[in-house]
Amino acid sequence: MDTQPDPRSRRRDEAAESGGFADLAGSPFRVDRDRIVASPFFARLAGVTQVVNASGSALLHNRLTHSLKVAQVARAIAERVTATDDSGQVAAKLGGCDPDVAEAAALGHDLGHPPFGHLGEQVLDRIARHRYGLADGFEGNAQTFRIVTTTEVGGPTPEGLNLTAATRAALLKYPWARLHFPTPHPAAMDVPPRGAAEPEESPGTGSAKFSAYSTELDDLRQGRAPFADRVEVWQQTVEASVMDLADDIAYAIHDLQDFHRIGVLQHASVATELGQWRATMGELAELPAAELLDQHRKPGRSLEYLRRRMHAKDGWVTDDEAFAAAVAKVRGELVDELLAIPFDGSIEAEQATARFSARWTARLVNGVLVTTAPPTRTGHVTLRPAQWHEVQVLKFVHRRFVLQRPDLALHQRGQATLLAQLVDALDAWLADRDEAHRLPRRLHDLVELAHAEYSGLARVAPELLIGATGEPVRGTDAVRGLARGRAVIDFVASLTDRQAASMLDAISGRSEQPWSEPSVL
Repeated sequence: MDTQPDPRSRRRDEAAESGGFADLAGSPFRVDRDRIVASPFFARLAGVTQVVNASGSALLHNRLTHSLKVAQVARAIAERVTATDDSGQVAAKLGGCDPDVAEAAALGHDLGHPPFGHLGEQVLDRIARHRYGLADGFEGNAQTFRIVTTTEVGGPTPEGLNLTAATRAALLKYPWARLHFPTPHPAAMDVPPRGAAEPEESPGTGSAKFSAYSTELDDLRQGRAPFADRVEVWQQTVEASVMDLADDIAYAIHDLQDFHRIGVLQHASVATELGQWRATMGELAELPAAELLDQHRKPGRSLEYLRRRMHAKDGWVTDDEAFAAAVAKVRGELVDELLAIPFDGSIEAEQATARFSARWTARLVNGVLVTTAPPTRTGHVTLRPAQWHEVQVLKFVHRRFVLQRPDLALHQRGQATLLAQLVDALDAWLADRDEAHRLPRRLHDLVELAHAEYSGLARVAPELLIGATGEPVRGTDAVRGLARGRAVIDFVASLTDRQAASMLDAISGRSEQPWSEPSVL
């Protein structure tokens, strides 16, 4: 007798699957994984910054090697979840936890990251909202979803990779739009999900993090449809939760490993911060919050500020004894063992770094648990309290002693200027009637695609066409302006770090040689 296909494996365009596109795997979810890996958007991640530009260095992760590590961890977590009856049954009731889906989502989770990583994300968001009036702005997770559903053209359909519903849903780390979806919006909840609240410094702009633009809302709804009665509309699917947690684990471990290897993460400064907090935690607990901020460079102050922020944001799990134990463990295994001996490229140093990574990855993966009713600020797949606190302390070390370095800030200000100038130059080219016909073909195609999308929204869902100021967007010229902005942002976001710099040199006349790269032009 006929059986209904698994709704999790349903693709947006089933008819297109008979169009001759060769898939090498039998499992539909394994096919998703293969399609993501075969995408040029995946290959370009080798040239996109993770934290600092890794060009020419085998010691630093780029977005590609980071994604491979996240995929490794995600598969291990998913297999652990399904290995026991208890957690496996819980996952099944919540919609399923297929290791191939978790791995595919992990491989694809950073496809939308623009040149220069998070710095590029902030710059393009500001330009998209302020210059082009795009209320959606730019967000790396939403750009990832746009790529796999819309702007990737090398798959089996004219638009997107035609992934299964399960994999599309697993890519939705923040399963809502910035402003328009769902209703009521999770930003209005008493305790919003992580990322759903508005940025304190930008009231009225919508959620700080989100996973779909207005143009991809139909794909969001379709991907989430099989999970409608399994998880809340604002909750991640189990597989998305696995991907999110794997990203956190990889980030907490491998970025520290990188900066130890290149000599940036110094034993003395990290040891002093952690040691001083442990020695004076009682005194630090009595200091006013303003004093902690004003004196954040004094050892122990920044860590005490983290402890208080954890209580304010994640009181459901934060515990002072667990926090102190996590500080002690990080001090012992990161500071006193790994950082105590400078990395010199020797076999001994390489093995010490590998042991640190392997030991911590195993510890954190072994700390995974599945819960049926998680607090709003975490997913169904989370960490036990001890490991959760340890991840927070590891991420603190990275943020405090790497991301907040003045020399990194200097470098990033230059990158921000580069991206802004490139957008200006491309926008001017688009506006030049005499030269517009010589636009890069990729940019020309993106303009046409975006115009078709926004024109369609104007006809069927005009309420979604809201400018950055909150005013409705009406009229052909205004719609064309939104499309032009989205196309330029799509184009710049699809470049590698090196492509962005080289293209700006060429378009501004600083390069003596004609610049041509077929993948862009």
